[in-house]
Amino acid sequence: MATRRTYLDNASTTFPKPPCVTEAVCRYMTEMGTNVGRGEYASAFDTEDLVFDTRAALCALLGGADPSDVVFTRNVTEALNLVLKGFLHPGDHVIVSSMEHNAVMRPLTQLVAAGVTFSRAQCAPEGTLDAAEVERLICPQTRAVVMTHASNVCGTILPVCEVGAICRRHGIPLVIDAAQTAGVVPISMEECGAAAICFTGHKGLLGPQGIGGCVLDPEFATQIDALVAGGTGSHSDSEQMPSFMPDRLEAGTPNLPGIAGLAASLAWLGEKGIDAVRGHELALTQRLLDGLRPLAAARRVRLAGLPGTEGRTGVVSIQTPGHDLSQVAHDLDARFGIQTRVGLHCAPSAHKTLGTFPVGTIRFSLGWANTEADVDLAISALGELLA
Repeated sequence: MATRRTYLDNASTTFPKPPCVTEAVCRYMTEMGTNVGRGEYASAFDTEDLVFDTRAALCALLGGADPSDVVFTRNVTEALNLVLKGFLHPGDHVIVSSMEHNAVMRPLTQLVAAGVTFSRAQCAPEGTLDAAEVERLICPQTRAVVMTHASNVCGTILPVCEVGAICRRHGIPLVIDAAQTAGVVPISMEECGAAAICFTGHKGLLGPQGIGGCVLDPEFATQIDALVAGGTGSHSDSEQMPSFMPDRLEAGTPNLPGIAGLAASLAWLGEKGIDAVRGHELALTQRLLDGLRPLAAARRVRLAGLPGTEGRTGVVSIQTPGHDLSQVAHDLDARFGIQTRVGLHCAPSAHKTLGTFPVGTIRFSLGWANTEADVDLAISALGELLA
């Protein structure tokens, strides 16, 4: 039984977090602890400052226009539900890529029952997308394009800025699912012409679980109906939701410990530099890909996605011909302490595109805290298990 833990599941949630994140959550719980917008005393004002400053940091990171148009949710899934269900109506048509996560596809499938339709822009077997495929699918009823920035299955980055330029020409909002790229790959609403960037705090942003949100274009925000209604601490004389942002789309008490942790992780990323973190992850990715090539040449491993690091994140997915994926993943953990993810990763359409459906893949996803020794151990372990 392995005693050493080698965590290679950062695409699910990054671990460990920078120490400042844990400290910030603890500090909020032990020293602040107040609600936001509900108290007329100093510590409540401190909490309001914390929340606003975190909105401002996210707005700056993701190229938003105004911090008030940063809306907090529990995660990227809730943010996508807020945008899709608050914006789309019966008769509307949506375009997605064939690499989407179920965080997009399940709410969209629910909306089909309400009269919304969608088309998939087909990606290549490596997960890449020709932006012209999106333009080809535009019709008079097309109301939005919704697209992942990078695949959670194989790490392939999609051309969201090229798609954004197409959307601008046609006057169609672009909604980006940045679950796998926020904090890892630079992205800007302004540069991509996006109407919304939906993010989660617990992956590349290195924050706690349970905090996410979206950065909205101000005009687009006015067209979204609230997913949840309730108290906001503002305009309490009315039983209608406030008309101003972000209160119009945020009801109830937010995850304030999560926001405190996210504020700390954003500050850490600002000091470390996204480019430095990305460079570290891609160097490890290249080392992993190089180590897998002899196994691939011997047909003991099949690699999904792109063969190199260009146009990808630090996510590498493999199949193991002749060996049960779940058993290999179990043995990686039980014998070597290597923690990965196995299966379809909540993205069946992506696996169909990559040719890995219905079996799925074993996914190795690298993070800021991983080392060359972690990668070398994974390569050695696979060589032993697949002999």
